[in-house]
Amino acid sequence: MSDGPKTILLGVTGSIAAYKAADIASALTKAGHSVHAVLTEEATHYVTPFLLQNLTRNHVTVRLRDEAPGRPPHIEIAERAHLALVAPATANLIAKHALGIADDALTTILLATRAPMLFAPAMNGNMWLHPAIQAHVATLKLRGVSFIGPDTGMLACGYEGIGRLWDPAGIVARAIEILAASPA
Repeated sequence: MSDGPKTILLGVTGSIAAYKAADIASALTKAGHSVHAVLTEEATHYVTPFLLQNLTRNHVTVRLRDEAPGRPPHIEIAERAHLALVAPATANLIAKHALGIADDALTTILLATRAPMLFAPAMNGNMWLHPAIQAHVATLKLRGVSFIGPDTGMLACGYEGIGRLWDPAGIVARAIEILAASPA
């Protein structure tokens, strides 16, 4: 176990809660970790790569086709990551990862990494409770993916219930716990 700085892959998906990824990225960077954000195309509607690049001081990946020639950077970050944190994790991302679908930069990197994974779901409560999503969550847990949340409260859709992204400070604390328990 190493207490030094770690490399964190921060996956950000297309949820209204994506703006909270900025707080997560900032806190992990301030804690001394190297945060590498990977956004889905949908996530860019809620948070910009420019913002996360400035907060983390690292390149932000959105599309694999934007990579430079040579050794694929998405494979390099997948191999260097000590933790893959997806916050927020949408129903779409959870389903894709459970099924092994790699059709964008984030899902490709998640399949390529052997780092521990922490997903922080955020979605409408009916979506979270849908049997398909619950089956995908169960599958991912069997494969070693950790989950934090979702929380209950007022949702962006106007309903109150389960589905809110867990508090960013709690996500950061859980990520640091996982890093501390993981081998170097």
